[in-house]
Amino acid sequence: MQSVPPLPVPGCSVDFELSNLGLGYGGRLALGGVSGQFAAGSMTAIVGPNGGGKSTLLKGLLGLLAPMQGSLRCRYPRAALGYLAQACEVERDFPISVEDFVSLGLWAQTGALGPVSDAQRAQIGAALATVGLQGWQPRWIAELSGGQFQRMRFARLWVQNPPVILLDEPFTGVDEPSVDVLLQLLRQWHARGRTVLAVLHDREMVEAFFPEALALAGTQLGWGATADVLPSLAARAGARRRA
Repeated sequence: MQSVPPLPVPGCSVDFELSNLGLGYGGRLALGGVSGQFAAGSMTAIVGPNGGGKSTLLKGLLGLLAPMQGSLRCRYPRAALGYLAQACEVERDFPISVEDFVSLGLWAQTGALGPVSDAQRAQIGAALATVGLQGWQPRWIAELSGGQFQRMRFARLWVQNPPVILLDEPFTGVDEPSVDVLLQLLRQWHARGRTVLAVLHDREMVEAFFPEALALAGTQLGWGATADVLPSLAARAGARRRA
């Protein structure tokens, strides 16, 4: 049985409201029947099988895909949202320094070609120190390991300081020490009232760090408290094995 979509906490704002949302590509539906609300300050894992529509949902929330069915309302201008695409979608050989890459998180303040002030450089340094990359500003991004590269991308989000953070498989191919550092940063963001939505595959991580979960498999399987939602995935997997 599908869990009841989460209701906003009394007195809290809603960052996203979805009503029978359907999204797809080239006129073909990839995800349908999603209804519920992401409350401000919530921390939600988006889980489900490959091809189940998880990344598609993030693209819809970002305004990169228009609804094919139903509706999606966002509290903020899409430009205010923080987004971390899958690491494989980022060109790691691009000739740019770590400092310049992180400074892209300041584009709302500096513009595309605006200079970075001394105060902003201090911000960048603080962000890199937060993720354990202090002093790495002059290095080329191509020199970084997979874990260091992801730490740098989180540092860019740190300087952007968005109210909502959308992460697509942020820990795939990342070493365990880096995962620990970045999970603690997510906890800090959540404690400070940021909304965090993350596409994840590690069930233990979801259970340990994410109070809420949304399960997708081409449609909505469950949405609510993590302990209530994860069994819907196990039940679906069991049904497929028996079929």
